[in-house]
Amino acid sequence: MDLNKILFVNHEIYPYLPETPTSRQANQLAQGVQERGIEVRTFMPKYGCINERRNQLHEVIRLSGMNIIIDDNDHPLIIKVATLQPTRMQVYFFYNDDYFTHGGTKELETVSSPTDNDERSIFFVRGSLETVKKLRWIPELVQCQGWISALTAVYLRYVYCDDPVFTNAKVVLQIFNDKLDTPLDARLAEKLQQDGVPAEALKAIAGKPVSTTDLYKLAIDAADAVVEACPEADPELIAYAKSANKPVLAYPGDGDESVDAYIDFYRSL
Repeated sequence: MDLNKILFVNHEIYPYLPETPTSRQANQLAQGVQERGIEVRTFMPKYGCINERRNQLHEVIRLSGMNIIIDDNDHPLIIKVATLQPTRMQVYFFYNDDYFTHGGTKELETVSSPTDNDERSIFFVRGSLETVKKLRWIPELVQCQGWISALTAVYLRYVYCDDPVFTNAKVVLQIFNDKLDTPLDARLAEKLQQDGVPAEALKAIAGKPVSTTDLYKLAIDAADAVVEACPEADPELIAYAKSANKPVLAYPGDGDESVDAYIDFYRSL
């Protein structure tokens, strides 16, 4: 597999959010891949708790201004960017007043207003993919980190599959142990159908609240491969991926030494 460009669609990245195994891994992996000569784009939501001044975020006017329609409602997309040291890698942030507060909050909106999480995820995923198109940047691989990015695999499989920007892109889904306390809205399948995801692909979640496990299984079905991204990765989901004959990378460790294992796995696809 020719591997020159990778898109990382992330739930969290240190230092923009507090250091956790997930946010630290996102930082180290994307920068490590870039240091090895692969071109990288890194996306994450612009949560209200992210301090724009301290992290030197500024709006990208040429990319902002698109509207993301969800359930017949328009949601303007605002995109900001910051530079992550020491590699000077750019991180793109996706914002909208309907789903993310404007500063002053200590708790992630995914926790403080969980009833919006289905649309928050759709907004972030579709905004990310539309931005890649606007950048005219063609990735060979898209890696998804965290539940908020899981629908990326579904949209690429069923909605953007004929788009020349994504036709040849492989999708890798990282499995952690991130559990939502509140299930996603029971109308998630209906909203995804409105965007062009076929009903046949959504049978498992149709008409019921969607648990984290349900969401990940839907994403695994649509993804090309899965990574066991931490020692505590949900064993049910890893077993499900293997039963679906998806290539699975066993936990490759943490830190810079794991980057080569990831890259070898990407190339094997």
